[in-house]
Amino acid sequence: GNVTFSCSEPQIVPITFVSASRSYLLLPGTPQIDGLSVSFQFRTWNKDGLLLFTELSENSGPLLVYLHGGRLTLLIQKETKNPVEISEGTNLHDGLWHSVNINARRHRITLTLDNNAATASHATTVSRIYSGSSYYFGGCPDNFTDSQCLNPVTAFQGCMRLIFIDNQPKDLILVQQGSLGNFSDLHIDLCGIKDRCLPNYCEHGGKCSQSWTTFYCDCNDTGYMGATCHNSIYEHSCEAYRHQGKTSGFFYIDTDGSGPLGPLRVFCNITEDKIWTSVQHNNTGLTRVQGADPEKPYTMSFNYNSSAEQLEAMISSAEYCEQEAAYHCRRSRLLNTPNGMPFAWWVGRANEKHLYWGGSLPGIQQCACGLEESCLDMRYFCNCDADREEWTNDTGLLAFKDHLPVTQIVITDTNRSNSEAAWKIGPLRCYGDRQFWNAASFNTEASSLHFPTFHAEVSADISFFFKTTAVSGVFLENLGMKDFIRVEISSPKEITFSIDVGNGPTEATVESPRALNDNQWHYVRAERNLKQISLQVDNLPKKVLEAPAEGHFRLQLNSQLFVGGTASRQKGFLGCIRSLHLNGQKLDLEERAKMTPGVKPGCPGHCSSYGNLCHNGGKCVEKYNGYSCDCTNSAYEGPYCKEEVSALFEAGTSITYIFQEPYPVTKNASTSSSAIYADAVMSKENIAFGFVTAHTPSLLLYINTYFHEYLAVILSKNGSLQVRYRLSKDGLLIFTIDSGNFANRELHHVKINREGRELIIQVDQVLKLKHNFSEIDFKAIKSLTLGKVTDSLSLDPEVSKANAYGFTGCLSSVQYNHIAPLKAALRHPSIAPVTVKGSLTESSCASIMEADVNTVTSIYSSSDPFGKTDEREPLTNAVRSDSAVIGGVIAVVIFIIFCIIAIMSRFLYQHKQAHRSSQTKEKEYPEDLESSFKADIDLQNTVSECKREYFI
Repeated sequence: GNVTFSCSEPQIVPITFVSASRSYLLLPGTPQIDGLSVSFQFRTWNKDGLLLFTELSENSGPLLVYLHGGRLTLLIQKETKNPVEISEGTNLHDGLWHSVNINARRHRITLTLDNNAATASHATTVSRIYSGSSYYFGGCPDNFTDSQCLNPVTAFQGCMRLIFIDNQPKDLILVQQGSLGNFSDLHIDLCGIKDRCLPNYCEHGGKCSQSWTTFYCDCNDTGYMGATCHNSIYEHSCEAYRHQGKTSGFFYIDTDGSGPLGPLRVFCNITEDKIWTSVQHNNTGLTRVQGADPEKPYTMSFNYNSSAEQLEAMISSAEYCEQEAAYHCRRSRLLNTPNGMPFAWWVGRANEKHLYWGGSLPGIQQCACGLEESCLDMRYFCNCDADREEWTNDTGLLAFKDHLPVTQIVITDTNRSNSEAAWKIGPLRCYGDRQFWNAASFNTEASSLHFPTFHAEVSADISFFFKTTAVSGVFLENLGMKDFIRVEISSPKEITFSIDVGNGPTEATVESPRALNDNQWHYVRAERNLKQISLQVDNLPKKVLEAPAEGHFRLQLNSQLFVGGTASRQKGFLGCIRSLHLNGQKLDLEERAKMTPGVKPGCPGHCSSYGNLCHNGGKCVEKYNGYSCDCTNSAYEGPYCKEEVSALFEAGTSITYIFQEPYPVTKNASTSSSAIYADAVMSKENIAFGFVTAHTPSLLLYINTYFHEYLAVILSKNGSLQVRYRLSKDGLLIFTIDSGNFANRELHHVKINREGRELIIQVDQVLKLKHNFSEIDFKAIKSLTLGKVTDSLSLDPEVSKANAYGFTGCLSSVQYNHIAPLKAALRHPSIAPVTVKGSLTESSCASIMEADVNTVTSIYSSSDPFGKTDEREPLTNAVRSDSAVIGGVIAVVIFIIFCIIAIMSRFLYQHKQAHRSSQTKEKEYPEDLESSFKADIDLQNTVSECKREYFI
């Protein structure tokens, strides 16, 4: 089964199959020869394609050789017999030359790939195999019907050479001359296959593959997406994640977007108005140092799991950055002030040595106490430089951005008698995104900002926010000799991205169903690469146009970049543009606008677009760079007024909010009323709160008026929720929600809204009741109480029974109209008209749902790792481990002794009580307070004439 060659080597003449539908090569064979021998070489980028077809003689059936999914398959198909199929190889569409050898003798056929006889595949046929008379390579003719040429896949696109049939080489030059065989859409004596992955236009480590006509990029595990892995899947900053509604946690940020720097893992603290970005290093704990001197210095280098360029980009993008530097010392000098050479220093960016410490300024060899003139010994500029026997420390913040981050610390003075130190360098922390709110206002159509030429030959991305009331205008434009790039609002509902790379202009337009000139912020992202042009506007469907496979592909620009205007047209842009990025690079619009007539830095009016991000009654407040949420009148807090304010109550805990005495009662009151007064006389209730408890009955909330009316929310004995109104005209009205047991240690949210006569009650976001009062005038509010009502003389019996137990559990985010009594008690107890009695411990209701709320535990923690009692001595378990062990043993012994005393005391007390009870026939109070309530708070009780009940 070997191929035999003539005395001279055949001339290697490659041929190229160009067309995906019409290319083929027909070569004659020698029919009716017992056996078969065909060999050839091929190369291609396509996974599928027909390589060979022939109709075998003597009714042996058709034989096909084709690629499918990059795998080589040989198939002999007979109508009355089972087909014979052999497969070989994988990934044969790799653009390399592969050889195929087919040999058959009698009933046995062999397929050999790449001349590897060891891996050749064999098969046995029922009928003998005879050679065919015609061999079709690459495909079938369009009009080929007589012999029924079969092609189960597509036509072959690629190259072939060294074709042998019946052990005879075929001279493809004769084919070209027309004296041998036939062909269509071939390039003879040329392999026109093109390596489209060289150069590799897949960015950021994307893996390139290709077909005959184009290339593809695999962006998996790169952190980027798009046709060429150009776009980062991550946001630029924590500020951007905040505006997506994200909460605190670990995120990846990509400060240069589509630029060369990779994503960086950071922690985003989104609990405050300032959004902090933190990057940890490999040693943020307190570290003890001994035995170091100038000859044997102690050094520690810091690894932030990122490149220096990534950290530098993050720092430069931030408004402010800091790192805490703490040096605890005992006979260990720090900077050796006032005039000596430092004994310790730190290394920052660019491997530069710095001789100042936290809290001081660059170039000043001092610590924080030196600048503040508060050092222990005023002769020195650092506490540690006094070289004292007792512990002291120098702690402060390093906040000069150009020197951060700290990359190394060196210590050289801990090798003397009783000399030791402990140091700590905190994580790198930054807040603010200088680019996110970087904006410019264009006040005239003739005004524009000019920037250097946009260099983006093979890939370009442009992103920005805009707002306008104009019907049209050009956002930006850059021209070349013939090429150009432009983004504009072409009509009130259309954004157009136009580009010409030398093949004629191409436009991608996104049409919005709503007007875009509504003076609201809208987001635009335009991208061009070798494969496609795309345009994204807000969250509308992206418009994508495929780029031509051939022709010019390099964008050649040479003019200035115009922002907010144009060089080719008269009409510029009226409105605001902010956060402009070109290929990941930030353009400082504000700085350029300061020196450009007709353009002002910044842009007001952020609340019109982002005010909806302030939740739960929070008010959006305009700022020069962005906005903030004012949570003063909200029961919630945090940057978006979404974080609950909650506390643990014990049975005797009470919070009473006193309203201003209303005008109808105090006739001499001033006619001018506060917001609280206005709310007190307003005939409406907007009440919302959450609670967790396992106790019934309970009094959750109680509101009374100067006219001896009240509203009470209680849990009855069976766990149902009651809303009770006592009105002067209608008497008592009770609304009961008995859809379940609400004292089930789960967090429940209650909303009670009454506007005029209409009352609506919701529990856990489900509407439970609607009611219309015949007449109601519930106003002149006197006080609001959470938990136990201390002045219980005026309470009705049913409410009084619940009040005897008060409330044990957790209340969360209590809101009454614009008053937040629980938040006032926790945040402003000294200035708010609120009185707190009993134990009140701030906690999170959500975090204790699984805990036993029968036990209310106060947990205290300190953010100071060195404690508050002695700032001169560092953390004990880091420096004085022996003392820690001894102290721990003593603490355990003392604890055991107290436990024994407590047990004995309890035993003696119980014994004494048992003796007294045996001598007493009748108690003044029942032993079980709960059993004293013979009539539970239940709607089955007999009601008085003025009492109406509603069951839900």
